[in-house]
Amino acid sequence: MITVSNITKQYGGFTAVKDVSFSVDRDHVLGFLGPNGAGKTTVMKILTGYHFPTSGTALIDGISVIDEPVDVKKHIGYLPESVPVYGDLTVDEYLTFIARARLVPQTAQKSAKQRAVEVCGLGNVTSKKIETLSKGYKQRVGLAQAIIHDPVILILDEPTTGLDPNQIIEIRSLIKELGKSKTVILSTHILQEVEAVCSQVLIINEGKIVAYGTPVEIAASLKGTDTWELRLIPPQDMDEETIRVKIAREMGDTEVHIEKKADFSEINGKRVVDLIFSVQSTESTYLMDGETIFDCVVSSGFKIVGMNKKKVSLEDIFVKLTKE
Repeated sequence: MITVSNITKQYGGFTAVKDVSFSVDRDHVLGFLGPNGAGKTTVMKILTGYHFPTSGTALIDGISVIDEPVDVKKHIGYLPESVPVYGDLTVDEYLTFIARARLVPQTAQKSAKQRAVEVCGLGNVTSKKIETLSKGYKQRVGLAQAIIHDPVILILDEPTTGLDPNQIIEIRSLIKELGKSKTVILSTHILQEVEAVCSQVLIINEGKIVAYGTPVEIAASLKGTDTWELRLIPPQDMDEETIRVKIAREMGDTEVHIEKKADFSEINGKRVVDLIFSVQSTESTYLMDGETIFDCVVSSGFKIVGMNKKKVSLEDIFVKLTKE
């Protein structure tokens, strides 16, 4: 539904976007991430037909943003960070105005409004002036105007900014539901939002794509290791180096790296050690899963008191990709 090929955008001597390519299919929600100034807004303006790229192409539902920018807008619903509403209008009046502006046929305007109101949960506020609504309901009105013409693609810029936790949950749920039938691009700085809503992630930094795929795929490609927290009862008087060597030897053709100095303590009269270590598998070895780790540690002569796999977070990925 969205195909971007080798997009570059220059402003004078400054290159804001450099050779960016990606695609998003229907029924997917793409999380579009990047630090301030990374090029997110530039890409979104190109996709919505407001800016032309210096080079490259972008197709929206098969339509070129360069050759047919007006037609492209008919296929897109756009919610900017600042919701474009008129406070002195009621919700119904505002949606009537948007339906006309979006060239929804007069005979279809009533049903279009009803559908947008139902999807966005606005049924009990249609007669209220927008200026009297809560922030959460204003965001819902913003989403209603974005979908009233039933676009195949939604581009949402920071849709949950300024909302309270309950409102955030409601809007996220709504976006996930919309993503079941539309292509959605969600620009946000809230990484938990991406993990909760998005099926794909694109991270841009200094105008270039630095990661693209599912959160799991990106984590796997970057991390390359499994990190584990273990609490063990070691054989009597075994020191940290001996622990490392024994575990590494049992695991075979892998690299075991203890992340920090082992922490020895005594619990219920027994000497225990807390370890955080990573296992880097080589090409000739299998992926080290929990069962394998357990068997290797026990075979090394340890008793396991506790075991936990540390999952790399999207925040870890974002920081790594945008700072290194």
